[in-house]
Amino acid sequence: MVYYVAASSGQWAMPEAIRDFWDTLPEKALHLGIRILLAIVFFFIGVQLIKLIRKVIVKSMKRANAEVGAVQFVDSFVKAALYIVLVFLLASQFGVDAASIVALLGSAGVAIGLAVQGSLSNLAGGVLILILKPFKVGDYIIESATNKEGQVSEIQIFYTKLVTGDNQEIMLPNGTLANNSLTNVTAAHCRRLDISVGIAYNSDIKRAKEALEQVLENDPKVMRDKDMLVVVDELADSCIKLLVRCWFLNEDFWAGKWRLTEECKYALDKAGIEIPFPQMDVHMKERNDKI
Repeated sequence: MVYYVAASSGQWAMPEAIRDFWDTLPEKALHLGIRILLAIVFFFIGVQLIKLIRKVIVKSMKRANAEVGAVQFVDSFVKAALYIVLVFLLASQFGVDAASIVALLGSAGVAIGLAVQGSLSNLAGGVLILILKPFKVGDYIIESATNKEGQVSEIQIFYTKLVTGDNQEIMLPNGTLANNSLTNVTAAHCRRLDISVGIAYNSDIKRAKEALEQVLENDPKVMRDKDMLVVVDELADSCIKLLVRCWFLNEDFWAGKWRLTEECKYALDKAGIEIPFPQMDVHMKERNDKI
């Protein structure tokens, strides 16, 4: 700090500007503290208002029977937009001109666009998913690019969350889902089951088919208004392959697949039909060479 000597008294004295700064510092610090405190209070009030607005929007969409995925997407979008508005309002309380910020962002739009092009692609993909509806929350899908699969639990702004059969969560970018082919396993209310069963070549095909047809007739979950058939599907190297075909509701498919596979084995054993394992017959031919 610089001090000066007064000409008349010979004592040290501070410059006028520094003295004024020190004199007004407590008042300025008090005003800044009050503004910071008010900003914190306004922030928490804003957070509560955002939660209230989101609840109102979600309830309104649910009353309008909107899809769960659409509700989740709009909710996450509104949340992000309102928090941005809240930050701009708080910044303006500290003397930051919101118009200047918007102008700065506009001038840097190209650079920002390149930096967040992946996020923008995912946002556009989420909008396309909601419009085209290739799947909805609760569907079981398989994504072709990465072979990720699972049940759709959430559709957010940028990502869609899947839950696998062993309860793991997979986050897939909406842009990937919108730009690649996917399989919606549960789009229809029912699903076809094909079971391939091999029997020995010396087995009675008719008897084997009757045993497998009886399995289909006895299962209570097999749909009666759909095809139920047992046919010879292939004459393979080591066996005759029979195809067992039927239909299940989506919720009964996997339990039905496991149950019918087991019952087919029991039925063939009871009928005395052999299920062969892969084998190769080697025939030796004796050769007599005359010398």
